[in-house]
Amino acid sequence: MEMPAPEVRTELADGIARLVLSRPRAINALSPEMMHTISVALDSWLADGAVQAIEIHGEGERSFCAGADVRAIRQLVLDEPQAAVGFFRQEYGVNEKIATSPKPITSYLHGISMGGGLGLALHCQRIEAADNLQLAMPEVGIGLFPDVGITWQLAHAPGQTGIWLAMTGTTIDLATARYMGLVPGASTTVPEPVEGTWIDECFDGNDPAQILGRLESHSDQRARDCATVIRTKSPWSVCVALEAVRRAEEMSGVSEVLAQDLILATHFVEDSDFVEGVRAQLVDKDRNPRWRHGRVEDVPRELVLAMFAQKS
Repeated sequence: MEMPAPEVRTELADGIARLVLSRPRAINALSPEMMHTISVALDSWLADGAVQAIEIHGEGERSFCAGADVRAIRQLVLDEPQAAVGFFRQEYGVNEKIATSPKPITSYLHGISMGGGLGLALHCQRIEAADNLQLAMPEVGIGLFPDVGITWQLAHAPGQTGIWLAMTGTTIDLATARYMGLVPGASTTVPEPVEGTWIDECFDGNDPAQILGRLESHSDQRARDCATVIRTKSPWSVCVALEAVRRAEEMSGVSEVLAQDLILATHFVEDSDFVEGVRAQLVDKDRNPRWRHGRVEDVPRELVLAMFAQKS
């Protein structure tokens, strides 16, 4: 009987440990089983004196990693909410191991590189990014929030570009990722998606309704188009995304951001637009999510702040 191929391959040769995400038909989306394998492998390699460095790869030409397998996580939320929280806890633990590793870890980004995949990649000490990079934190489109510690990087992107990326879930190319400081490399010119002053003018401040108002009344067509995009996302998630990046601006590092992410994830498992967002985008695929709130303006500030409160 032929055994199924492993979804995570681990290799060790000449002091270099290699972790290969090997689920190319699913764009290397991270299942709970894959996350467990990654966590165990990292623990082993970090404790092994023979391992001098670690590499993280994604198999196939199409993608490094599309993020977590959110359909599987949605089912956990419906069937075993505590197991869903457990997934996020383990995922963020892996992110922290990478961010705090005493051994150099290199990620090799290419193609679709999003969500939880960026949690594996952007906290590495070294990042190699290919020309075909398609990078995004698209969580607001499925009723979640930009997590895996990436609000730390977004909080330190130039101007208000990190807020723009968090609130829109926009997919960016290699040049834009370099300009934003998300991946290394020189940015000789300002990329077209962020060219001009419209992002800094519109995304300043802590009030998502005001931000949308500025976008919708701005003279730059890109600003008005951006507002249209945000209006399609979960209003609840958009508001949380803005608050999360603003709080990350005042934090000490990735570990503190990940602690905030776990608090948020626990609340999102309990009550959010996540189940509905994944249903609309990936289960029924009707692309017609019925968000809890009609507009960003309808989301109570008290509800947003409550999502950041530590559960007793």
